[in-house]
Amino acid sequence: MRAGWGSRASAAMAVLIGTAAGIIGEPSSAWAQRTVGAVTSANAAQSLGMDRKPGAQVSLDTAFRDEAGKTVPLRTWFGGKPVVLVMPFYKCPGVCTAELNGLAKVLGDQRLKYRIGSDFEVVTVSIDPTEGAELATRKKQEYLNLLGRPDAADGWRFLTGAEAPIEHLATEVGFRYSYDPKTKGYTHPAGLILLTPEGKVAQYLSGVEFAPTDLRLALTEAGQGSIGSLADRVTLYCCTVDPVTGAYTIAIARVVQLAGCFSVLLVGAFVLIALRVMGTADRRGARHGGDRGVGRAPKVLEGAGELR
Repeated sequence: MRAGWGSRASAAMAVLIGTAAGIIGEPSSAWAQRTVGAVTSANAAQSLGMDRKPGAQVSLDTAFRDEAGKTVPLRTWFGGKPVVLVMPFYKCPGVCTAELNGLAKVLGDQRLKYRIGSDFEVVTVSIDPTEGAELATRKKQEYLNLLGRPDAADGWRFLTGAEAPIEHLATEVGFRYSYDPKTKGYTHPAGLILLTPEGKVAQYLSGVEFAPTDLRLALTEAGQGSIGSLADRVTLYCCTVDPVTGAYTIAIARVVQLAGCFSVLLVGAFVLIALRVMGTADRRGARHGGDRGVGRAPKVLEGAGELR
């Protein structure tokens, strides 16, 4: 019996020793690969995102290449109109394509009300410094065809550039991305960055699908009075912005506040009109009363000598 117990104890000890040896020896192979892979994935996840920087100024002298390969500063597309900035890369088969498709869809939606080129500009900047003007031209034509607006060519630009200006622009607007050597592509957030005519960050819209109302209000906000009707500005005042998605929702408190202001104005207008009407009536009464008293002589009763 002791022999059997000893055999089982030896076997158990062998298993423990083998497991320990495996754990000790693994960091040089599989265990190390799994650990490094997990750390790399975590770092990659932390290195991408959209840091919201409202009011941040974009350097308009930063130069990029246009579709013809000509080096031009960003200020070429600023001045008088708000700008929608998009930062994909043109060879991206995934989220970039969905993002640009979503943008083309909302740009062609009649509910947007604003027209690309006449009311605002769209500037697309590739985050891949290896992409050039030829690819940008093909991508631009693809999306102009999808939009169905050949006349929008001057309002939707597809730019490329060197690594330094791309990184500089991305840092200014809070766009965090990273290169993935495995896929030879880039991991990055999806969304639109709304800039004022002076090149300041006004708003962000996250995702790959954009509601016409959200983009219209974001453009109204970024336009700073350059576009939009009074109704759009009132609607903008009555809304709050989701800090994550950038979507606009009605703020009940602001609606009540605005309704209260209108009520006070209406009451004030009514009082002013009433006072004006009453004042006019009093003046007319005084004038007519004075007219009745002018030129009347006392009547003399014959034979009595009395005045009536």
